Amino acid sequence: MRDPSALQVESFLEMMSAERGAATNTLQSYERDLEDARSFLNGRGVRLTEATADDLRAYLGHLARQGFAASSQARRLSALRQFFKFLYGEGLRGDDPTGILDAPKKGRALPKTLSVDDVTRLIARAETEANEPGGNPLLKRRMHLLVELLYATGMRVSELVSLPASVLAQTGRFLVVKGKGNKERLVPLSRAAVTAMEAYRTALAAEADDDPPAGDFLFPAASKEGHLPRQVFARDLKALAGRAGIRAATLSPHVLRHAFASHLLQNGADLRAVQELLGHSDISTTQIYTHVLEERLHELVQTHHPLAKQAKKTD
Repeated sequence: MRDPSALQVESFLEMMSAERGAATNTLQSYERDLEDARSFLNGRGVRLTEATADDLRAYLGHLARQGFAASSQARRLSALRQFFKFLYGEGLRGDDPTGILDAPKKGRALPKTLSVDDVTRLIARAETEANEPGGNPLLKRRMHLLVELLYATGMRVSELVSLPASVLAQTGRFLVVKGKGNKERLVPLSRAAVTAMEAYRTALAAEADDDPPAGDFLFPAASKEGHLPRQVFARDLKALAGRAGIRAATLSPHVLRHAFASHLLQNGADLRAVQELLGHSDISTTQIYTHVLEERLHELVQTHHPLAKQAKKTD
């Protein structure tokens, strides 16, 4: 006799197709995931349609032991949620056992970053090229300024390429950056970034025959936005990395932003201060960098704690 659970899975898939308009690939994915769960539960002597929350927890535990990533476990759980929601809605079950199940926690990948030496080489290469004769002086000065600003401030690339032209009229070593939700924040500039800004201003004036060019953006371009597209900057940054002897595949504007944050924390900056500089509205977003703090604290203990020093002497 055919397992009634298999018939209910078929009914569920028919409903997803007819009422929800689910794509063929989606239906096939649901079918595979539910069949896998049904097979596991049958091995425990439990029908899928009669599974309890504990039965489903056992299934998720089985997936974890098999080495399934948290994202794959979460997808299987999503299929089960949809299926039991269907059973409950059709009056085939009086409860939904998935309602009290927690989704598997996804490990947050550590951000890619660059060493201080690599950043130094990258910026030095941009500066050298900006000062070399030949080529397009304005484009070379622009590239140097983009890299200096990105590493000095940790701006998002979208914030960087859309900086207003009014920045050129500013004095001092601070920039007002408009971030997500039009929230403004103050970011400090390095002396090197200020110097690069002055050189870029001079190049702009020379390009416009001593008259500052009209436009709304610091990095104007013939694009629909009116400013340098971030994709173009990302491409040019990879090319610069290659010329600096840095593997281009490891570099993007976002990686430089991460380098800014990581290097600040490595040198003693407070996590809250880094949160403000990055423009994160929630400290939890900034906490992806706690591994940097942990490494620094470990190094401090190993270097300065009396017991650690004694242990080194006895080694």
